[in-house]
Amino acid sequence: MPHRESPGWPWLRERLVRLRPGPRGGAHDVAPAAVVQVAVVTDSAAALPADWIRAFAADGGLTVVPMPVMVGAEIYGEGEDDIAETIAVALASGKSVKTSRPSPGQFEHAYRAASEHGFQSVVSIHISGALSGTADAARLAAQRVGIPVEVLDSRTVGMAQGMGVQGAVVAAADGRNAAGVLAFAQDRLDRTKVYFYVPSLEQLRRGGRIGAAASLWGTMFSIKPILAVEDGRIIPLEKVRSAAKAIARLEEIVAADASTRPAGQARLAVHHFGNRAEAEELARRLAVALPSCPPAQISALPAVLAAHAGLGVLAVIVGEGSTPGSSSSTGAGNAADATAKGGASEPGVLDGGEPDAGRATARSGD
Repeated sequence: MPHRESPGWPWLRERLVRLRPGPRGGAHDVAPAAVVQVAVVTDSAAALPADWIRAFAADGGLTVVPMPVMVGAEIYGEGEDDIAETIAVALASGKSVKTSRPSPGQFEHAYRAASEHGFQSVVSIHISGALSGTADAARLAAQRVGIPVEVLDSRTVGMAQGMGVQGAVVAAADGRNAAGVLAFAQDRLDRTKVYFYVPSLEQLRRGGRIGAAASLWGTMFSIKPILAVEDGRIIPLEKVRSAAKAIARLEEIVAADASTRPAGQARLAVHHFGNRAEAEELARRLAVALPSCPPAQISALPAVLAAHAGLGVLAVIVGEGSTPGSSSSTGAGNAADATAKGGASEPGVLDGGEPDAGRATARSGD
């Protein structure tokens, strides 16, 4: 399926080129409209497209910290290593697949790099604290650096988190300060929803998301659950009796949600793991159902979620555009609300719930 880039991307690329320092003294020098003050840091659970990362990370304005994935005794860095096939084989064979949060040192390195690039502050946006302790690691790192760092718990995962990150990059390119970038990103996150289908409950049982009895009951009666991420946690939406009906119902739920968005603003992303053909077919049907919506971006589910959802998962993210002016959040009050939502959380279920001594509960500057 041809990929159509988000309407905000050309604007953002043009603006970043215009704001980059260049040779001075020419007759046609034009003063930039704004100065980028804020760097954006996130983790690989945001599932940002590789070409998008390459386009916007060159000047240090965007950094993606890889999340560790453990397959048996081997540790890989998501986004650094090509691990999709390794994880798929491990899941198919019943081999242990676990995920963990990045170390505080990785975030500390990213924040110091932003300072060295000349940025005045950092907005750091991360996977839901109910699923991982990543935001806590970021807070701990923020206490160790001189540059001010605002850590935001996205309360979501995948391209829902990624859309918030993209919004932050847009706001930073528009010259907003940290409070403005934080508010814009939070507004974008508040407009996203994650819906997904899993063909089997077994992997969720192994990850502690459901009990053994529920898994057995689902297997015996061929239950195919449709799930969602709500306030940072995975919740059940519906139980359907066959895979075909479950995928069709997922399509209906997504189309109903997207159709309620402001005209021309709905954006879709489809994640898969081990079943790209199914994802492409679902995206094709959604394009027919939602002709005014740009084609869905299709990508593999981040390993941090795939390890718990299992093979054959289909996830759809519904969000809205991130061009300047599309967000209603511009004030410091909204930024304060966003920071409150990103407060410290209990150890996440996707990194085994292992607490660290001295885990920080305050962001830099508190």
